[in-house]
Amino acid sequence: QVQLVESGGGLVQPGGSLRLSCAVSGFTLDAGDFLDYYAIGWFREAPGKEREGISCENFVDNRTYYSDSVKGRFTISRDTAKNTVYLQMNSLIPEDTAVYYCATDTYYYCSGSPRVWGQGTLVTVSS
Repeated sequence: QVQLVESGGGLVQPGGSLRLSCAVSGFTLDAGDFLDYYAIGWFREAPGKEREGISCENFVDNRTYYSDSVKGRFTISRDTAKNTVYLQMNSLIPEDTAVYYCATDTYYYCSGSPRVWGQGTLVTVSS
């Protein structure tokens, strides 16, 4: 069964960096073996705010997507050997404080609302 597990969150000072990991089980991060899963998205929920989609990688066409709020600072990537998707977060600001989730679904193409979610990892940006 498909399972996603986030890790890498923690407390970081403004201007610092973190790399979040999304360990994937149940399918491979290979476009040739994607079965019915085509993409992994990163989302975040800040205190008192709605869930925000911030990044996604489509395994079919190898395209990546970023929200305006993180573009230029965050980078999504994957390591097929480890079957893990990463979110490298640089130049962190307090507004990045949130619980970060990775998510996917059958025939998810980096749009809509995926149904398979990890448990989330908390990122706190504070001095």
